[in-house]
Amino acid sequence: MLLVPLVFLVALFAFTISAVSGGGAGLVLMPLLGLFLRPEQVPAALSIGTAVSSIGRVSTFFKAIRWQVVCRFVPLALPAAWLGVWMLSLMPPVYLDLLLGLFLLSNLPLLLRRRDHTATLRPLSPALLPAMGAAAGFISGFNGAVGLLFNTAYHRLGLKKEEIVATRAANDVLLHITKVGLYCSYGLVTQQVALVGGLVALAAVGSLFSVRPLLNRLHDSVFHRIGHASACAAGVAMVLLAGNQVVRQDHVQLGYTADTTRTETLVTWRSHRFSIELEHADLELKHSHPHESHLRPEIAIAVLHISAKKGIYTTHRLARG
Repeated sequence: MLLVPLVFLVALFAFTISAVSGGGAGLVLMPLLGLFLRPEQVPAALSIGTAVSSIGRVSTFFKAIRWQVVCRFVPLALPAAWLGVWMLSLMPPVYLDLLLGLFLLSNLPLLLRRRDHTATLRPLSPALLPAMGAAAGFISGFNGAVGLLFNTAYHRLGLKKEEIVATRAANDVLLHITKVGLYCSYGLVTQQVALVGGLVALAAVGSLFSVRPLLNRLHDSVFHRIGHASACAAGVAMVLLAGNQVVRQDHVQLGYTADTTRTETLVTWRSHRFSIELEHADLELKHSHPHESHLRPEIAIAVLHISAKKGIYTTHRLARG
């Protein structure tokens, strides 16, 4: 059975890399765990492993924790995590994962920037930490990982690499423990989830032996660049995985037709059809979807017309399905 060694080795690598990038093991592991677990089970397995990882990092870097950050971050993170777990019990987080992947890809300009980017970062006001905690708690509860999403915020607080690792871990300990309890109460922790989560936790413990030696060898600027590189890599993986899932579950299709007088580009999503049609000098933006009718199946069609002769206007009609 390849599941055990594969999950362990990838998790060991992910937690080792996350130690020198400021976080992100969960975001790296999400695509892999999605191959073995249902989408709503992945956050539960991740939280088991990351809770153990956070406890280990707190004990390793206890003296580097910035408690003033923790005290502002945690209070709103916990109730927000409950809201995220509740949302997860209602729907899979596939669209959130897609948006987070695109957000992580925004680190690419920072990665490609030649000079040290820290000189251009504006300081972050500590007054924003409660809102940051609430956002982190909700996202973490909904998809199981926050990781690299708030890396830039920790840099803007003026934290050094050891302080980022330690303070992030302190922020995450209560959050992940609370989430594991909530996942259990909502019935999201099965025997398979516990097995995968245990493997991730074991890998997290194994990575602790290399954390301090690696951080001691890294300059802060290199630490930042590794963080941006990890964010971009996680973003690519999340966009590909979530995008593929959206295409399959919501029947997304793209189409294009053209002749001598008109061109049309269309997108179908679930039962909706969106199209852009250009004919001569007239542009039509069209949306159609099934319409409830007691007499016969019908399709509701709404069209926004942009015409050089008639101006801008809309039309609505029902067509027989």
